[in-house]
Amino acid sequence: MKLTGAQIFVESLNKLGVEVVFGIPGGQVLPLMDAIYSAPFKFILTRHEQGAAHMADGYARSTGKVGVCFATSGPGATNLVTGIATAYMDSVPIVAFTGQVATHLIGNDAFQEADITGITRPIVKHNFLVKDVKDLARTIAEAFYIASTGRPGPVLIDIPVDVQRAQTDFVWPQKVEIRSYKPHTSPNFAQIKRAAEAINASKKPVIYAGGGVISSSAHKELLKLSTLGGIPVTTTLLAHGAFPPSSKLWLGMLGMHGTYAANHAMQNADLIIAVGARFDDRCTGKLSGFAPRAANIIHIDIDPTSISKTVAATIPIVADARAALTELVKHVGKNSHPAWISAIEGWKKNYPLKYKSDDNLRGQYVIETLSRLTGGEAIAVTEVGQHQMWAAQFYKPSAPRGFLSSGGLGTMGYGFPAAIGAKAANPSKLVVDIAGDGSIQMNIQELATAVLNKIDVKIIILNNNYLGMVRQWQEMFYGRRYSAVCLHKNADCPDECDKPGRKGCPPYTPDFVRLAEAYGATGMRIIKKSEVESALKKIIASKGVVVAEFIIEQEENVLPMVPAGAALDEIITSLA
Repeated sequence: MKLTGAQIFVESLNKLGVEVVFGIPGGQVLPLMDAIYSAPFKFILTRHEQGAAHMADGYARSTGKVGVCFATSGPGATNLVTGIATAYMDSVPIVAFTGQVATHLIGNDAFQEADITGITRPIVKHNFLVKDVKDLARTIAEAFYIASTGRPGPVLIDIPVDVQRAQTDFVWPQKVEIRSYKPHTSPNFAQIKRAAEAINASKKPVIYAGGGVISSSAHKELLKLSTLGGIPVTTTLLAHGAFPPSSKLWLGMLGMHGTYAANHAMQNADLIIAVGARFDDRCTGKLSGFAPRAANIIHIDIDPTSISKTVAATIPIVADARAALTELVKHVGKNSHPAWISAIEGWKKNYPLKYKSDDNLRGQYVIETLSRLTGGEAIAVTEVGQHQMWAAQFYKPSAPRGFLSSGGLGTMGYGFPAAIGAKAANPSKLVVDIAGDGSIQMNIQELATAVLNKIDVKIIILNNNYLGMVRQWQEMFYGRRYSAVCLHKNADCPDECDKPGRKGCPPYTPDFVRLAEAYGATGMRIIKKSEVESALKKIIASKGVVVAEFIIEQEENVLPMVPAGAALDEIITSLA
C-alpha cells in the first residue's frame, strides 16, 4: 500500500520510538496534522514555536534521547530559530520539522514562505529540504542519526506541502550509512598512553569536565579517573551534576562566576585534562593569562574541530568521552597529591561560596534551601541571569541530567518551556524552573501548555524588580547608571527613579500570582525569609502547576566574579 508523505512522517517517527512532539500547526502542515491525528505518539500544542523548540531541548537534555519540535512555514519556522540556536550551542540532539510552500512555489515569495534551510544553516549540524516523497523516510532516519551521534546537535527537515500529499511506497532503511559523516568514537591507543604518562607524572593535575561528559554518559568513568588519580575536578555550567558535589575532589564550577578554588586550581595546575569541554571564553577568562603553569593540556573531545580551536592541546584525543576515559583509567596509577589537595582545601576554606546571612530574603538562600529539601534529586532547570548563576553555585544535583540550563547562547526564556519538556519526559520526577522576573516573561504564555496538559512544573521566580545581571554590570562597571533595567518603571516615573534607594515605585507588572491564577495554575508570593522553607515544602508536595514568586533583595550581586577580559585568578570575591 502506498502512503502519503504525511503518513510516512508518522510511520517514521513511530519506527524511531518518538514519544512526544512539541509544536503548533499551520497552513503548510495541514496534511501532517491530519496524519498526526491518529499517530501513536503524543502531540503537545504549545503557544509559541520558540517554546516548542525549548521543550524538545529540555526533553533531550533530561533523557539523552532526540527531542522533536514542529512548525509550519514562514513565521512558524523562523520562530524556531532561537531554540535551534540554543540547542546548537550546547550540543543538544533535536530534530525540527517545518512545513514549506509547494515545491513549484519555492523562491517566488509565496505566502508564508521563508528559506528556513538557508536561515538555519549556521545553527544546525545539518538540514534538509525534501523535494521528493521517495526521499522522506530515508531523510528522517538520517536526521535522527546525525542529531544523536558524534557531537550531538540539531537537525532541521523542511517538507513542502505537496511532498506531504504525494504518495509512494514506505521503505524504512535498515541501517543508516552516510558516506561523508563518520564520527570517530574510539581513542588512539598511543595518545591514551601519552595522556596516562602525563597524568602519572603530574604533581598538580586538574580535570576540567564539560557537557560532553553528560552527553556520552561518562560520569562514572570520570569519577573513577578522579578517585584513582586523586585528581580534583571542576565542571562547567553544562556539566553540573556530572561529578558528585559531595566529593572532596569537586572544585565546583569554574570561570566568570566560578569558585575561587576552581579558578585558582586551573591557574596553578601543571596538567589540565579537558573532557568534553570547549574552552569557552566564560571558562578561560583572558586567554593570554589562562593556565600559565600547565605544561600539558590533554583535550578529549569527539569533535575534532573543537580541539586546539581556542587553547592549544599538547595531547589531543579525538574520541567519545566515555570510550576515552574507559581506556585511560587502565593506564593511570593510584595517586593522592597531598600537597596539591591541601592547597585546594585552603582555598575552599578561605574563599567559600557565601552570601550575607541576615533576615533579608536572598535568592541564594532560596536555591540553597531547595537543594537541601530535595536532596538535589529534582530536575532543576534555569532561565538565564543572576538566578542561573546562583543555581549553578548553590543547587547540587544528585545525578547527571538533573540540571538544565542554556549555556552557550544564554537564552532568556529557555527555562520554563525546557522544564515542560523535561517533565513530559520524566513525569515521576519533580521538575523545578528557577527563573528571574525578567526571563520568565519571555515565554510565560506556555503556562497554558503546562496547565492544559497537566504537566505540573513548579516555577520559582526570584523577583528583584530588575534585569538583574545587566543591572549588576551597570553597577560594577558603568557607575551605577541603571539604563533600561528597572522592571517597575513606567511612563510616569521621573528620570532619577533609577537611582539606588528609590521609593514610591508603581506596582510591579505583572502580578505573577494573579497571572498564574488566570492560566489556571496556583500562584504564591513569599516576601519573608522565615517563610521560604515552609513555602518550598508546600510547592514540592503540591499537585499541578505552581508559580511561586519570591521577593528578593533588589541589588544582590552574583559573586565571585571574574571581570570580562581578566584572568581567572583576577577574581572579585567581595564588593565591600
